[in-house]
Amino acid sequence: MKFVHYALEALAGRLVKWLVSLPPTLFLLVFFVAPSLIVVLASFRYPGEFGGLASLLPLFGADSGLTLETYRFFFSDFVYFEIFLKSFGVAALTTLICIVMAYPLAWLIARSPKKRRDLLVLLVILPFASNFLIRVYAWIIILGPFNLLYTSFAVIVGMVYVHLPFMVLPLYTNLEKHDPALLEAAQDLGANAWTRFWKITFPLSLPGIFSGSVLVFIPVLGMFAIPELLGGTGDILIGNLIKEQFLDNRDWPLGAMLSIMLTVAVLALAGLSAWAGRGKGRMA
Repeated sequence: MKFVHYALEALAGRLVKWLVSLPPTLFLLVFFVAPSLIVVLASFRYPGEFGGLASLLPLFGADSGLTLETYRFFFSDFVYFEIFLKSFGVAALTTLICIVMAYPLAWLIARSPKKRRDLLVLLVILPFASNFLIRVYAWIIILGPFNLLYTSFAVIVGMVYVHLPFMVLPLYTNLEKHDPALLEAAQDLGANAWTRFWKITFPLSLPGIFSGSVLVFIPVLGMFAIPELLGGTGDILIGNLIKEQFLDNRDWPLGAMLSIMLTVAVLALAGLSAWAGRGKGRMA
């Protein structure tokens, strides 16, 4: 009887695990895996005569509807590498500026009295209450009188303005959890304010910096509205190029291929960062 009881308990446990894990698994399969596979397949297709994708029929034979032409075209033209490099440069610069601007603000909020923190956090996220395009058009009005519109500077300003809250909030969440006793102990040992910051506060805040950097860097890579509205003709980023292929040129295979290459580049960068982080952890 005990064996039957244990078997029923194990079966019930497995059933509960399946019931709990099945909905999110189905969600990921339907809304993430399936669309990703469709994009991968589209990158190997021929463009249609009037845009979109050509028919896959006939499935077999010399012209099966599948080709590597878009990938050959990508690797044979250096201009795509330049656009990718420029996009990563803009994303890196935007992330760095956001860190420099967000850190003092997040530190100020974390060190403010508790009754004021909620108000300060609300002020940080308040811009999200207005439409994204309205905020960008406001910068068009601001930058216009100073002849700064349609420049790389305007693109960086727009990128930093839109993504700054995504850096402030993770940093604030991290800094709020720091134990003040650590700083007090360092002060008792003779460390000045600068030393306390670099030896205690900054190392402890690195997880918040990494989280905020991811939330800023990756969306900036795919952003196309800000470069299109605030930048000039020379400020085409990879997001603009992908958008043009899908909506303007209707070359869906090329747009799908560019999307895949961007995803691969981001995953490679994330893997490299994780590997470097593990290497530093071993050295420590």
